[in-house]
Amino acid sequence: MNSFTDNFTINGITLTAQPISRQNEVLTPDALEFVGKLHRAVADRRQELMQARHARRNQISSGQDPRFLPQTEGIRNDPSWRVAPPAPGLEDRRVEITGPVDKKMTINALNSGAKVWLADMEDSSTPTWRNVIQGQLNLTDALERRIDFTSPEGKEYKLKAAEDLPTIVVRPRGWHLPEKHMLIDGKPIAGGIVDFGLYFFHNARRLLAQGKGPYFYLPKIENHLEARLWNDIFILAQDLLGIPQGTIRATVLIETITAAFEMEEILYELRDHASGLNAGRWDYIFSLIKNFRTRGPRFVLPDRGQVTMTQPFMRAYTEQLVRACHRRGAMAIGGMAAAVPNRKDEAANTASFEKVRADKTREANDGFDGSWVAHPDLVPVCREVFDEVLGDKPNQLDRSREDVTPDDRALIDIASTEGTITEAGVRLNIEVGIRYIESWLRGNGAVAIHNLMEDAATAEISRSQLWQWIHSHAITDHGDIITREWVEDMLDEEFARLERFDGDRFADARAIFEEVTLAEEFPTFLTIPAYARFLTEAREEATEEELVAA
Repeated sequence: MNSFTDNFTINGITLTAQPISRQNEVLTPDALEFVGKLHRAVADRRQELMQARHARRNQISSGQDPRFLPQTEGIRNDPSWRVAPPAPGLEDRRVEITGPVDKKMTINALNSGAKVWLADMEDSSTPTWRNVIQGQLNLTDALERRIDFTSPEGKEYKLKAAEDLPTIVVRPRGWHLPEKHMLIDGKPIAGGIVDFGLYFFHNARRLLAQGKGPYFYLPKIENHLEARLWNDIFILAQDLLGIPQGTIRATVLIETITAAFEMEEILYELRDHASGLNAGRWDYIFSLIKNFRTRGPRFVLPDRGQVTMTQPFMRAYTEQLVRACHRRGAMAIGGMAAAVPNRKDEAANTASFEKVRADKTREANDGFDGSWVAHPDLVPVCREVFDEVLGDKPNQLDRSREDVTPDDRALIDIASTEGTITEAGVRLNIEVGIRYIESWLRGNGAVAIHNLMEDAATAEISRSQLWQWIHSHAITDHGDIITREWVEDMLDEEFARLERFDGDRFADARAIFEEVTLAEEFPTFLTIPAYARFLTEAREEATEEELVAA
């Protein structure tokens, strides 16, 4: 047991959480000093950028459509610049597996046969203090090959040989999430700085000694100025540890609608550290709804299950992403195959795997260099598809996609989306949203629901669609007008169907879901009030400043 107690201050950082086992290995005085320096260097800019997000959303909601930025046209039109070349371990990214950094998932992901593991401290990880610290310990233990364990059921979990393990790419929390258990001058440090800083401090040299490096996925970025902030953090972090500039590599998730208008600019800001861009789905659509939620019928989408990657505005987004990446020497990484095999239903499995194969085939043929899967059983499916297209090549950087014309109007051509809103879709959003939040509150942020692996993005799009449908008076395929009262009735019915168990958190989950779905104002992220109320040891309300700024 370590020696920390509640509200213990080291090197200017106050720790407020009940200590967990081995946390003194992570929260060393030197590591805390390092994190503190990163925080102090960018805290004011981060707050300014969060306020800028709020202002941008207000502009869009009041009728100002995003366009390609005229002030950065010179960057887009300059054909000469490139990002840094692929770093060791990132030359071939044809299959990437994603998942939280708990001990079991760490071993399963590293043993999966994927080329890359997205070690997730963000949407598939509930940011309890235990998860935050234990995740850091698990990553270091994995790099030191001391993570093997036997489960209570007697199953052994053991790492394969080092040469068979994928490259680790860590996803820290987004800019909007605070870490309320680590305070400087009474204010929380950004969760992303905590996640990045602790991992980099403890493992950068270790990774270099193993022939790879400190690599990251950057989530929820909304514009190139937010990418610049990360780049400045990278420069400072490398300077503080005496590590050569350009050692860090970052892949940016283009999962907000505003970032899609600045893809080349984002790569440019990070160019000495940039590795690629990723095309998501749920978070991207969630962001679109968040920004255009009050703009009327033209921006109302059908059931989320019908908003596939083949819809016109999603095709525009993915094709323009591949073009932007390959024009600049960056990797383009495709979206998630969320299917979870059902070993009791072979027919369902076969159908599910065929959908995954079709999805990955489209991505490979579009020029993507690799793609995501959520389950180890999907690694060979994705690999076979990319093997067929890549052959002996490690990637498709030579496919420039100059046949694609950048088109900012196409990115928000929502009116061309085909599909309907159904009562079943309304009910699914309610059920999945509440079930996900319930699991999240118990500390599990990666949840298998209806044979799909869901993370926070699923709950966000589920509640966002319901909010927009209510406020737009949307009409279902059977002619029902979606009202708050109708949704409340269905919420009662769906809640009554949930299978309860001792110690469940369904009552709390329902309270959060109703708050973020039925409120007159639209909360920017459901994780902000949920974290403040249920995961911080003080059990407080999210402040108005946090809710507005995020």
